[in-house]
Amino acid sequence: MAESFYVVPPARHQATVAAAYQKRGYAADEAMAATRVAENASRHGIRTHNGIKALHLDDHFGSGAGGCVPGAKVEKKATKFAASEIWNANKKLGQAVAVDAIETCIALADKYGVGQVSVDNAFHYLWGGGYVMDAAKRGYIAYTNCTAALAEVVPFGGRRATLGTNPHSWGFPTTEALGFPIVVDWATSVVAMGRVQQLLREGKQLPPDAAVDKDGKVTTDPAKVVALVPFGQHKGYGLSLINEVVAAFIGGSLPTLRCRGAVEGEKQTPCFYFQVIHPDAMSAGAFAGGRTQAGNVKAVLKDILSGGNESCLVPGQLEAQAAAKCARFGGLLFSAAEIAAFDEIAQACGQPSWKLEEFKEAQS
Repeated sequence: MAESFYVVPPARHQATVAAAYQKRGYAADEAMAATRVAENASRHGIRTHNGIKALHLDDHFGSGAGGCVPGAKVEKKATKFAASEIWNANKKLGQAVAVDAIETCIALADKYGVGQVSVDNAFHYLWGGGYVMDAAKRGYIAYTNCTAALAEVVPFGGRRATLGTNPHSWGFPTTEALGFPIVVDWATSVVAMGRVQQLLREGKQLPPDAAVDKDGKVTTDPAKVVALVPFGQHKGYGLSLINEVVAAFIGGSLPTLRCRGAVEGEKQTPCFYFQVIHPDAMSAGAFAGGRTQAGNVKAVLKDILSGGNESCLVPGQLEAQAAAKCARFGGLLFSAAEIAAFDEIAQACGQPSWKLEEFKEAQS
């Protein structure tokens, strides 16, 4: 049976999520950054990284556990490299830091062709795809990775969880060619832990070979999951390892201590890496058939999606379709279980309750 969704006005969502963050002590601008990131995820169908997940992380690893400091100030470190910035986030809310970091990369790319920002001592920024998608919609090529809050993934061939779910996110400005930007965005585990939590809320099972229980045995029951498995065996493992090594170069410490109980003399925070490229900085200018750069991108994509491949999904297409569906119904779409979760959040921060009967069902 198809799952039912209900239409929530964006203003209602914004008021509840922002109030929840401000009740935790965050400044209005921090709360608004977190709210915008959560809304962007929900609008694009990213249910694993919505406001529910964001506030859950903050409760367990953020302001509720000393892993994130409301009102913290970012320290920009001195560097001799003009197109690079290095930040100490001082445990500031990850979404607020990430929004500023991608904007800084764009400004650097406008000036130098490419810009990068490395962020140490951070807190999880939630949906990485949203940051690169926004940059791609504005005409830039963008990339980000981060180390996840916890080490929850067992390396290929191993038995102990020592890696994060460690996502990679790329965005490409292909709206002219496809009608939407290509967004390649994934955790390096078969599923993200946010997906496990979502399936637990919805009373559903995991796909096979995605997670293990306390005895190291494969399980499809989200209530029994203690660790995740990398996708593609050694391939996902290698991609996850990239994030840990990049973080190690930035300043990140031992993955197995991240966001765990305090350890004297250790750093236990995630790291971020952002890069933005101006397409003009990549162009050799010698495109076949006298095509422009944009025309060449369109021609290449058309060639890939030809000869029986016309119905293949392109990364970013599902997100674009989800956003179009939200626009058609005039709001954000949430399941009954998600409405119930938001109701708990609203009541905890003095906002009006979310009652299922007050929201219109989204009829296809």
